[in-house]
Amino acid sequence: MQQWICNQPGTLSLQEVEIPSRIPGFSLLRVRNIGICGTDIHAFAGNQPFFSYPRILGHELAVEIVESDTFEMGELATIIPYFNCTSCDVCAARKPNCCESLQVFGVHIDGGMREYIVVEDRYILPGKGLTAEELALVEPLSIAAHGLRRAALKKGEKVLVMGAGPIGLFTILLAKIQGALVEVAEPNSSRLQFCVENLGVSEASATAYSTVIDATGNLNAIESGFAKMAHGGKYVLIGLQKQAISFSHPEFHKREATLMSSRNATLEDFEYVMNLFRGEKVKANQFISHRFTKNQVPGIFTKINDPSEQVIKAMISLAE
Repeated sequence: MQQWICNQPGTLSLQEVEIPSRIPGFSLLRVRNIGICGTDIHAFAGNQPFFSYPRILGHELAVEIVESDTFEMGELATIIPYFNCTSCDVCAARKPNCCESLQVFGVHIDGGMREYIVVEDRYILPGKGLTAEELALVEPLSIAAHGLRRAALKKGEKVLVMGAGPIGLFTILLAKIQGALVEVAEPNSSRLQFCVENLGVSEASATAYSTVIDATGNLNAIESGFAKMAHGGKYVLIGLQKQAISFSHPEFHKREATLMSSRNATLEDFEYVMNLFRGEKVKANQFISHRFTKNQVPGIFTKINDPSEQVIKAMISLAE
């Protein structure tokens, strides 16, 4: 089979290897679609935390069951790509998304940018009617869903989403579905226009928001977000930054503000998103702007990072 490996920042090479063998409790899966996310882009560029090389990227996946004791052959599915230990205190508290020994597929261990993978059955979610493109979008939408669940939004709440990359866009969409009044802070004019035309939200105009959500991972953007919180407000960091962040303690303190991170997602978030697709409240075609075949993979990051391409969401299809 073919696989694409990032040996060092800036390089992606094709390898021919044997199809992996499964063991009981695991299933052999054929990778059908791979969504490209910020984690992959940052890893390729060499500025992704929790990352080492060489590494096979890819964790936003639609897969087809090939061999399994649990699932039907030929069934489409997605995977929860956060492999937890089940025995630490955090796992016991039912927070497997931030397990003390967490291994994220495509980050800490080799991921899905290859034709076949073997995954433990407990991480596999049958699609039950969802398409391959929908299934490959479930994971990033679940990231947004988890961040919003951390925020505990109320209907009518004034929310600022910082950043209109894919996670920011999905956060805006789901926040609106949950009844929030959403505005966006995005310096890229084409992405801002996409938000206005496709999601019905406007550029940030208020001086304070009850909830601020960062989906940029940009240090300057994250630090600027503290001043945008209303008194009693919440700040949720979905985006991830390698450096230390700083803010005014007196300004934060007088607001009696709440700062929280949002890491990965849980089964509850995945099921919520899959049901939104089934209810046609989320449409894959609205966000997938670029589609690539496996023959285009080696040069994919160069194209995605070209501002003139105006990429919203890129997806690779490995189907023949």
